[in-house]
Amino acid sequence: MRKIVFTIMALSLMTINFVNAQDKEEKSNEFKRWQVRLRGVGVVTPNQSAKIGTIGGDVQISDAFIPELDFTYFFTEHFAAELILGTAKHDVKAISTIAGDIDLGSAWLLPPTLTAQYHFYTSDKKIFKPYIGAGVNYTLFYNVKSGAVADVKYDNALGYAAQIGFDLMLDDTFFINVDAKRLFLSTDVTVDATNLVPGLVVPAEVDIDPWLFGIGVGMKF
Repeated sequence: MRKIVFTIMALSLMTINFVNAQDKEEKSNEFKRWQVRLRGVGVVTPNQSAKIGTIGGDVQISDAFIPELDFTYFFTEHFAAELILGTAKHDVKAISTIAGDIDLGSAWLLPPTLTAQYHFYTSDKKIFKPYIGAGVNYTLFYNVKSGAVADVKYDNALGYAAQIGFDLMLDDTFFINVDAKRLFLSTDVTVDATNLVPGLVVPAEVDIDPWLFGIGVGMKF
C-alpha cells in the first residue's frame, strides 16, 4: 500500500513539475500584445488649400504643437492596430480674396485616427523596430471662434491616414518612439459674413492635409 501511495505521490509531483515547466516555456514565448505611447507632436499644414465661393481667394491655417496619446494592440508580432488621440487649435484666415485678407478666427480639431500597422524586426534582439501603417480618421471641429465674420461652420469629415515610424527598445518594457503621419482631410465650410456685407454667406471647400511629426516614449504590457 505504501509503495502505491509513494508511486502516486511521485507521479503527481512529476506531473506538477511538467505543467509548471510548460507554463514557463509558454510565457517565455509570449509577447506583450499592448503598448501605449505619449508623444509631443508638431502639426504642420503646408498643403492647405481652398475653393472659396463668391469672394475667391485661398485659406491660411496655422501650425500647432500638441501632446498625443496612442494605444496599440498586436494581433501577431508583425501586425497591429493603433488608435491615435490628440487635439489641436488652429488659427484660420481667408487670404487674397476680393475683400483682402479676412480673419476667420480659430477652430479646434479632434481627429481620432485608427491605423493598421506592419512592424519589421531588424535583428533577433528586436531592439530597433520600424513600422508602416495606413487607416482612417474622423475629424471633429469644435470650440469654433468666428473672428471678423459673424459665424463660421465646419462640417465634420472622414479622411485617410498614412504613417511611418520606429520604436527603439530600451528594455523589454520601455522604448523611445519616432513617428510621422499624413492625414488627408477635406471639409465643407460656411462663412456667415452678413455683419460685413448684408446677405453675404460664403461657401468653401477646404483641404487641410496636415503632417504630424512626433517623438515620445512608450511602454509595452
